[in-house]
Amino acid sequence: MTTEDYLEGQILLIDKPLHFTSFQAVNKLKYLLINKVGLPKKFKIGHAGTLDPLASGLLLICTGKFTKRISELQGQAKEYTGTFHIGATTPSYDLETEVDQHFPTAHITEILIHETVPQFLGEIDQKPPIFSAIKKEGVRLYEHARAGESVEIASRKTTIHEFEITRIALPEVDFRVVCSKGTYIRSLAFDFGKALASGAHLTALRRTKIGDYDVLNAITPAIFEERLST
Repeated sequence: MTTEDYLEGQILLIDKPLHFTSFQAVNKLKYLLINKVGLPKKFKIGHAGTLDPLASGLLLICTGKFTKRISELQGQAKEYTGTFHIGATTPSYDLETEVDQHFPTAHITEILIHETVPQFLGEIDQKPPIFSAIKKEGVRLYEHARAGESVEIASRKTTIHEFEITRIALPEVDFRVVCSKGTYIRSLAFDFGKALASGAHLTALRRTKIGDYDVLNAITPAIFEERLST
């Protein structure tokens, strides 16, 4: 692709690696496009929906005039796959923090797990994790959490279009979810554990689709760099 192609607008399908922030992925591509393709330093580039560093998968990166489409892309349904660990919780609802509580699991059967799924389908109330970037009174929630401050978090409406359990090997439960914008899969893990009269946290997460865009058609930042060099 030429400089003009990127400035006119492209949607780049990137498979974000684990431990990369979405910001780092955008910056990596920006650096490559400036230094290998010759784009001006102030060209427009941005992503359509943050992925946590502990999640991998599809990140849509828009360039040039297509940055105007970011809010439209962010509003599309997203598909995730991942793993819940049943029987323990963490303050962040994932592996960012250490386990803080253990819960009984002897009563949990495969039947109970499958029977619990339907209560999370459709429109649900969900509280974002305290370890999130949402702002309360101008301060991000994770800053309150790291300072050890107690904060009242309001629940939000979100929609789970599809939710299926794909593997059960307790304490691990694998899942696939299709959900609306603003859904926290970490909160879904926490709430699912609660609904089982136990606890749970998220140990793996991968975004596989955004609307009609599929991670199967995405490439890593490293492969993007290789292709620019050939």
